[in-house]
Amino acid sequence: MEREAWQSLNGLWDYVITPRDADVCPQEADGKILVPFAIESALSGVGKHITEEDALWYRTTFTVPKKWKKQQIWLNFQAVDWGTEVWVNGQYVGAHTGGFTAFSFNITPYLKKGQQELLVKVIDGTDNNEQPRGKQVSRPKGIWYTAVSGIWQTVWLEPTPTETRIARYQAVPGSDATSFSLFAWVEGAQPGDLINMRVKDSEGACVEECAPVGQPVMLFPENPHQWSPEDPYLYDIEFALERDGKIIDKVEGYGALREVQEVIDKAGHKRLGLNGKPYFEFGPLDQGWWPDGLYTAPTDEALRYDIEQTKAFGYNMIRKHIKVEPARWYYWCDKLGILVWQDMPCITDSRLGHWTIPTWAKPEDDSKLTDSAKATYYKEWGEIMDQQQVFPCIVVWVPFNEAWAQFDTYDVVDFTRAKDPSRLINSASGGNSYPNCGDILDNHHYPNPQMYFYSDNTQIDVLGEYGGIGWAVEGHLWQPDRNWGYVKFNSYEEVLAQYREYAQQLKKIIADGVSAAVYTQTTDVEVEVNGLMTYDRVVTKMPSEELFEINQDVIAALKE
Repeated sequence: MEREAWQSLNGLWDYVITPRDADVCPQEADGKILVPFAIESALSGVGKHITEEDALWYRTTFTVPKKWKKQQIWLNFQAVDWGTEVWVNGQYVGAHTGGFTAFSFNITPYLKKGQQELLVKVIDGTDNNEQPRGKQVSRPKGIWYTAVSGIWQTVWLEPTPTETRIARYQAVPGSDATSFSLFAWVEGAQPGDLINMRVKDSEGACVEECAPVGQPVMLFPENPHQWSPEDPYLYDIEFALERDGKIIDKVEGYGALREVQEVIDKAGHKRLGLNGKPYFEFGPLDQGWWPDGLYTAPTDEALRYDIEQTKAFGYNMIRKHIKVEPARWYYWCDKLGILVWQDMPCITDSRLGHWTIPTWAKPEDDSKLTDSAKATYYKEWGEIMDQQQVFPCIVVWVPFNEAWAQFDTYDVVDFTRAKDPSRLINSASGGNSYPNCGDILDNHHYPNPQMYFYSDNTQIDVLGEYGGIGWAVEGHLWQPDRNWGYVKFNSYEEVLAQYREYAQQLKKIIADGVSAAVYTQTTDVEVEVNGLMTYDRVVTKMPSEELFEINQDVIAALKE
């Protein structure tokens, strides 16, 4: 969602680490930190770890552009891990919890003439708290990685003419992928406010309609052009908020016409469908970690690179593994054309790290989380879905990974469905399965592709994880020893031969009804060396051309 005027606040800020319960930030800084990189990362310039006993304070100054005079000024944080409090010019502005979603404040009442001071306090319990944190741990090893604390996505300012503004929008394709259902959420709306919604194609042809705020609109583009990984066609969408004949806010975005649903193939198997046809979804497990930035890619080009390489490897899907990326990552998936399965970052549970074979389960097999932990999960999962559902690349929601803090599965699926009925739900990828709970039954099997059990065609059967072929490439390692993969080899020839063998096995279970597969994984991450690329993205462990041919052959194994 783009406005015409904005100002980045990224850059060098002062930082101070104090006890968690400190009410006042010391004036003397511990040093400088480069925002938006987490304090544990190399790119932050700090490289220190924050514990649950600490508070991390940030201080910076900024000046509001003179041309924004008499406008409302909004302070935006795209993501801060985990609990955040904000002051402007010594006055308390507000707070937010959650490490993966954006939040903003109208700071106009707190501004003064000239230079402004911004103060931010962050606390982060990582795995010592009831908070969604994904793969972060205080003591990284194996499949668990270095913790990420503080500001790790962009901070910026935006002006609007009034306190009323467009907060977010939705562009849901109709059931036949020939129309858009458009809706905009407006903060501070007044009776009589109108919103004009316009959809424009690449040739400049547009359809539009004006409606009262709070009312959805259906728009039907001429000659509808459907989106797919093979043809990632996007429509420009514009929302203009009007009051008394004047535009008081305007944002630009985009949307795509694509239909995601369950379909039946000629053999009678339930399949994942795209635009009305069976479509085999095949891609890597993508952790989204970087050796220098941890959660944060060093540049937008780097963020795009991983997606481009995934496409070059012949895949059509990415499973975003228990992490939520910056909006730009999803934009590139939409623009370049790749499907996304979006995981919910897991929260702490005593069973974390203890993988079990998925089985048909009973409610008593779920984790016994506290009520407060459940409330935190629902709050953050709901906010993640609200924020991410604007991106058409996302086709599957994954509320749980394996049985890691899996709780009240039927209720969570109902919550997810109510939030977004337009996408499919994979209730627990590789975790405890429940009859007819969600749309997808998901097995994990390492290292070779194999299904422990099927749903008897009551759900769509998928292989949510397999592979993990490891090769520790000397000179491209996080540490020189104690590296691991599910299977280990010492050359690209060995890795390629094993990958090719697994592809042949995968084609056999596709014929048995398997509708998707996820290979572990895009890159090495810290001591985990089972990536298609090394952690620094310098070495691709198999020739891209051969990998492309193998993967395209697998995808083609599912006939219409």
